[in-house]
Amino acid sequence: MPDNDNAAVEATVADLTLEEKASLTSGLNFWHTKPVERVGIASIMVTDGPHGLRKQGGTGDHLGLGSSVPATCFPPAVGLGSSWDVELLDRVGQALGAETSIEDVAVLLGPGINIKRSPLCGRNFEYFSEDPLISGVLGAAFVKGVQSQGVGTSLKHFAANNQETDRMRASSDIDPRPLREIYLRGFERVVRDAQPWTVMCSYNKINGVYASEDPWLLTRVLRDEWGFEGLVVSDWGAVNERVKGLPAGLDLEMPSSNGRTDAELVAAVRSGELDESALDVAAGRVIDLVRKARAGAGTVAGPLDVDAHHALAREAAGRSIVLLKNEGGILPLAKDANLAVIGAFAEKPRYQGAGSSLINPTRLDTAIEQIRALATGDVAYAPGFSLAAEVEEAEEVRLRDEAVAVASAAEVVVLFLGLPARLESEGYDRDDIDLPAEQLAVLDAVLAANPNVVVVLSNGGVVALPFANEVPAILEGWLLGQAGGGATADVLFGDVNPSAKLTETIPLRLSDTPAYLDFPGEFGHVRYGEGLFVGYRWYDARNLEVAYPFGHGLSYTTFLYTDAAARVTETGDLEVTVTVTNTGQRDGREIVQVYTSLPGSAVQRPVRELKGFVSVALAAGESREVAVAVRRADLAYWDIRLDGWGVEGGEYAVEVGASSRDIRSSATVTVEGDPVAVPLSRESSLGEVIAHPVVGHMVQAAIQQMMAGMDDLESVMPEGVSMDKMMMSFPIGRMSMMAGDQVSPEMIDGLIAMANAPQQ
Repeated sequence: MPDNDNAAVEATVADLTLEEKASLTSGLNFWHTKPVERVGIASIMVTDGPHGLRKQGGTGDHLGLGSSVPATCFPPAVGLGSSWDVELLDRVGQALGAETSIEDVAVLLGPGINIKRSPLCGRNFEYFSEDPLISGVLGAAFVKGVQSQGVGTSLKHFAANNQETDRMRASSDIDPRPLREIYLRGFERVVRDAQPWTVMCSYNKINGVYASEDPWLLTRVLRDEWGFEGLVVSDWGAVNERVKGLPAGLDLEMPSSNGRTDAELVAAVRSGELDESALDVAAGRVIDLVRKARAGAGTVAGPLDVDAHHALAREAAGRSIVLLKNEGGILPLAKDANLAVIGAFAEKPRYQGAGSSLINPTRLDTAIEQIRALATGDVAYAPGFSLAAEVEEAEEVRLRDEAVAVASAAEVVVLFLGLPARLESEGYDRDDIDLPAEQLAVLDAVLAANPNVVVVLSNGGVVALPFANEVPAILEGWLLGQAGGGATADVLFGDVNPSAKLTETIPLRLSDTPAYLDFPGEFGHVRYGEGLFVGYRWYDARNLEVAYPFGHGLSYTTFLYTDAAARVTETGDLEVTVTVTNTGQRDGREIVQVYTSLPGSAVQRPVRELKGFVSVALAAGESREVAVAVRRADLAYWDIRLDGWGVEGGEYAVEVGASSRDIRSSATVTVEGDPVAVPLSRESSLGEVIAHPVVGHMVQAAIQQMMAGMDDLESVMPEGVSMDKMMMSFPIGRMSMMAGDQVSPEMIDGLIAMANAPQQ
């Protein structure tokens, strides 16, 4: 913020009593910050999102149990992520920001961008992807859209919060490379590109330290490295020890502790345990948040345009539906066809997840109503199964028989299957990835009566699809928000050409998944044993068969990719170009995906990694050269020797495709690496010393001279065994034992000192 604003904040802090400063750093109640009326500091309201405004009246709660004002329920992140569309996320963000502003709420608590490490995570519906690039890019677009309306966002849950089991205590134990390259990278992208007003720290520990009191996470990484300028707020109830958390970088505890922890801060300052300057910094950040909120108040005056926002929700939902399979071109359906719609979800939609993001929608479309609204032929309906937790066997048989009768009389069956709300929610994880057995029994019975079945799925996390080879078409409908019923009808009849792509792999079996043996951990620790190999990185590295790969999604038209090329720009980034042609008879939209790899890399790497993407609309027959930017920073890996990022030089393979396993065109590009000067020690290997830019040539010459005198030893070595190669892993500090009088410990120490000396 400008210097004059900084000065104003500092002057206000200086005018506060110790008690007043402490009071600012915790909530007034569940959703409001505390005011200090004496100096004109107002109370502001923050409230849950992220796919809609959940403004509760009264005391409120954090689990979605209390009622809230009507608001547009847009598709949750599991759906919006599948759009891969930056412009759409920005527009949805703007709409959410407008509704937040109209309701005089200062901060919408979202987006959630945690990585989908396991399909069992009960909160996966709130997150975008198993990949950090798409999570970061879409998260930044969302933040920019919301904040353009004069209200703030809260990037969450920071960090490594990838399960609900024991979420308030468990330690996510992660090695440095996957922590940086997978679990923090998306957060870094959003912070650097969009500067959210707040970041919400998570409940869990990271490598044994609570996120709420981790100075490495909240100060060194978030502020010093990434340049975060806003406020860190706790997840509701995430604070373990406030006196430790505040100097670590936690500015605001939510919700209220009724003054108990404020008193702890005051006592800690007076006893000398806590430096008052740390409290000044936190109070100043709260004041700055209030200042920004007051400046943005009233940006959108209202009233809410309910119809326009519902229309946007329908558009967004249509762009979120993934066409997984379409054998024989059964879709789109003819509007005059004789249809049977089966499945309770068609009448009672599952359109959002349970928990703190539960929205009270302004209206709610059902699929059966919207299908009938667009159809000109007969549309029969049967629920097929019950969504109740317990159903009598006789009732199950009756519902199934009714479904079979309806299916037998139809040309095409549209069968809605999915997960009841009780099976996935904030607060607990799923036990499996299976659809309920009674639903699969209905599918089997319906298929026996009529093979022309289109399955439409409603689920917040991926489900196993044992029937994928038995049905001609599958639509992955995820959770689509309040207009999902209309959007589903649009896609079924072809009024909307599907363009969504999977942002998470659909596995064949739970036992194939990366975290299968390490989820959800034991005795308070969760070992991230799969390391870098999360999602498609895991399946590709092991060449495992999957149901549907990351990035997959069909269209009612077809696309041809040709002439991929890649070049390094003046800024050091890559520009990847490819010609994409719509070779079908319908207008459509394609998600062009760019993956890179570095054959022969010095470090372990996935087979390929997503590094760029773009959504492009093409008319039937249209051809266009598409450019995709790949940031140099996204080519970097975390070098554990230097505790920093570095780009490895070499010839990179650039693959352009329609999914991670559908590569259509490729190119190579030579990238200059970052200079690497790893400090040497007695434990450094000969190979590492020889590679050193300062002393390597001297050591290489000495080794050659020494080896020249060891001809007798070479003569007794087995044929083909290289003495030189064997010695490359030998620690240089032990060379004095092997080389006799030729090498002394003092000589080795001198060489190390020369290598590590600052270079002129």
